[in-house]
Amino acid sequence: MQKKVPQIVFDSKKPENSGIEILTIESLASRKTEIIDHNPEKAHQVAFHMIVFYTQGESKQLVDFVWHPVKKNTIIHLSKGQINAFQFTEKLKGYILLFTEAYLKKQINNLPKNEYLRLFNTHLFLTSIQVPQDSNITRYFDLFYEEYNNHTEDLNQQNTYKSLYSIIFSKLEGLKQFQPFHLKQSKQVNIFLDFKALLELHFKASRNADFYAKKLHITYKHLNTICKDILSITAKQYIDSFVILEAKRLLINSDIKSSELAYDLGFQEPTNFVKYFKKRTDFTPNNFKKNYL
Repeated sequence: MQKKVPQIVFDSKKPENSGIEILTIESLASRKTEIIDHNPEKAHQVAFHMIVFYTQGESKQLVDFVWHPVKKNTIIHLSKGQINAFQFTEKLKGYILLFTEAYLKKQINNLPKNEYLRLFNTHLFLTSIQVPQDSNITRYFDLFYEEYNNHTEDLNQQNTYKSLYSIIFSKLEGLKQFQPFHLKQSKQVNIFLDFKALLELHFKASRNADFYAKKLHITYKHLNTICKDILSITAKQYIDSFVILEAKRLLINSDIKSSELAYDLGFQEPTNFVKYFKKRTDFTPNNFKKNYL
C-alpha cells in the first residue's frame, strides 16, 4: 500500500525549457492511466506553481484537502508545496499553466507587486476565482498554448512566453481586486507577513496568539484585528489552521506515526494532539491518513 502522496516535480519534455509549460486539462485526462508516477485524480503535492483555467464543463478540484467546485471561467491557483487532485469529467476543458519557482523569480520585475506577494502566501488570496463573462483572459491562454506548441524554436520564443505570462498575471491581479481578500493596507499586510514568518519558526514552541503579538511588539487585540481584516478569522484560528495543515501534510508525506508527529509539532502528550486534530478536522490523525492514501 502506498504510504506517501506523490511529490510531483516540474518535468517538461520541451527542449530548452526555461521552467514554464502549458497543457490542456483534456490532454492530461486522456493520458491519466499512462502516467507512471501518480494518478492526477489522487492527492499529490506539487513542487511548482500552477494556474488551472477551466473553459468548459463542471467538476471539482482538491487544493490542500478542500474540494473546490469548478465550471466554465473558474481559475484555480496553487503555490509550490500545496496538495492537489483533479476530478475529470466528460466535457471538462481548459488549460494548466505550470511554472517553477526559479522561473517566477526571474519574472519578478515584470509582475504586479501584489501578485508576487500573493504567490508565496496562500492565505492572502482565494484559491478559486470566477472570471467575468466579458473578460478577454481566455485569448491570452489560447495564445500562450499556441505559441508554446509552435515547434519552430527561435530566440524570441522565450520573450514571447515572458510577455504573455506577464499579461496573464496582470489580468489575474485585476480580477483579484474584487475579492474579499484584496490587499489594500500594506502596513497591515507587512505585520501579517511578519506574524506568519514568526509562526513558521515557532509554531512548535507556541500556539498562543499572545506569544506572537509580544514578539511583534503589538497588542494581542491589534494582531487579532489584522487577522480579521485580512483573513476574516482570529489570530488563534489562523495559528490552528497553520498547525493543522502542517500536520496533514506531514501525515500523508511520511511514514511517521501520529504519536511521533505529536512530539514533533510541540505537543507534550500524543493524546492532546489527537484531541486537537479531531476537534478541528472531525478525524483522528490515523483516520485522516487512511482517507487520503
